[in-house]
Amino acid sequence: MLILNNLRFSVARYFTNSITSTNTELFIKNLSTHQSRKMSSEKYKLSEIEGDLFNAPKTYSLAHCVAADLGMGAGIAAKFKQIYGQVAALRAQKIGTGGVAVLKDDQRFIYYLVTKDESWQKPTYDNLRLSLKAMQQHMLSNSVQKLAIPRIGCGIDGLEWDKVCAEINEVFYNDNVDIVVYNFVPK
Repeated sequence: MLILNNLRFSVARYFTNSITSTNTELFIKNLSTHQSRKMSSEKYKLSEIEGDLFNAPKTYSLAHCVAADLGMGAGIAAKFKQIYGQVAALRAQKIGTGGVAVLKDDQRFIYYLVTKDESWQKPTYDNLRLSLKAMQQHMLSNSVQKLAIPRIGCGIDGLEWDKVCAEINEVFYNDNVDIVVYNFVPK
């Protein structure tokens, strides 16, 4: 019941008052019957799939959370560090908490959402929102319309996915962007 109430809050928060209670109930019912969460408007699409983020099409930019110290010693951040490296280039950007560091990888961008000062700390939803907004500005300025992410902030950082998802929806709902959330399932 708590999840259903959270979904009702999220739906009510992101749809205009013109949507009737019946339509909202149908949306929630439809949403709960699918394995993956979906949220969309005319321009915005958020979906979840099972798979490896690093197998996302090269037409999708990637994003994940890091600390301002750019330690990236554990979790998915360690994998980003291993694959994309360029830690000196990231440090040279001198991005603080609430910002976003960016690398270019061929035709896509790799976004490093700086959600805390030090790797041992836990992020806040406020800092996550600020980082998402910083990324949004870069995406708009560079015509980025496709983004692949893990469940950002929900691994080692311990944020709750429903709250993170609500933050993503709030920031991007009016944008022309397709966001795919990759849920890694080890085989």
